[in-house]
Amino acid sequence: MKTIVLNQFGDVENLQIKELPIPSISEDEVLIKVKAISINPVDIKTRKGEALANKLKKHDPLVLGWDISGTIEKTGHQVTDFSVGEDVFGMVNFVGHGKAYAEYVAVPASQIARKPSNISHEEAAASTLAALTAWQAFTEFGHLKAGDKVLIHAASGGVGHFAVQIAKYLKAYVIGTSSAQNKEFVLGLGADEHVDYRKQRFEDVLSEIDFCLESIGGENFERTVEVVRPFGTIINLPSGLSETAKEKSKRKNIKACFFMAVYSNGKDMNVIAHLLEKGIIKAHVSNSFAFEEMAEAHRQIESGRTVGKVVISV
Repeated sequence: MKTIVLNQFGDVENLQIKELPIPSISEDEVLIKVKAISINPVDIKTRKGEALANKLKKHDPLVLGWDISGTIEKTGHQVTDFSVGEDVFGMVNFVGHGKAYAEYVAVPASQIARKPSNISHEEAAASTLAALTAWQAFTEFGHLKAGDKVLIHAASGGVGHFAVQIAKYLKAYVIGTSSAQNKEFVLGLGADEHVDYRKQRFEDVLSEIDFCLESIGGENFERTVEVVRPFGTIINLPSGLSETAKEKSKRKNIKACFFMAVYSNGKDMNVIAHLLEKGIIKAHVSNSFAFEEMAEAHRQIESGRTVGKVVISV
């Protein structure tokens, strides 16, 4: 099977297509013929030698990727919930060796859900890590409540555009930040307010925020502390918290959480599948590339200008 292998950490040129054997499956796994792959910032960071690189460096060959949608080709003896021929999607073995940049992937059956028939494989693949991050941040780590005033930074991005939709589903009042050119997109997702981060300092126009999904880090996190009410919550997506930021949060009794804990979970994937099937949330795929164009997909994410998601069609 065609597989994209990372020869060594570094530039996109280190991603090379190779022929590898189709993986065998264990008794609790299914073999999926991949139709689409979603690319995330963690893919790029890991490829460069950051993020999960230290955890994965022992693997040879090293195959990046975690988000897939495809069709079941084979099931293990213990698998009873899925059958050959069914279309499924999920986030594979995160934060381990997902090996999703391939034509076939072996996946624990406990990590996938059936793909809704009303969405494409590309939309399904896009609705995995990013959607799970938003869902788990709001329901497991932050306990978002109906009526909460929620601030979502980078609201037009991969996680952000799902977060706006999921927060509205959970009956929150949603404020999203993005550039002016993405204002209508963010409001179209359901946001109640929009702040153009290039023309306005959000701390000058916002206050008493109950919950913030903060995906930028550094100075932006510290500025966010200023607008969150005492005893409010800030979920910081993978960028780390400085000691200064932690101290500022502590002084206001803000629950500040560094969130790298999104994890593969079939139960949560079934929730995402339900929301997609009912049209409550939708994946916005702004760029789709061929399998052979993986380097271009990485470059698109690196540009920092992606609206929604980037996917690979296999």
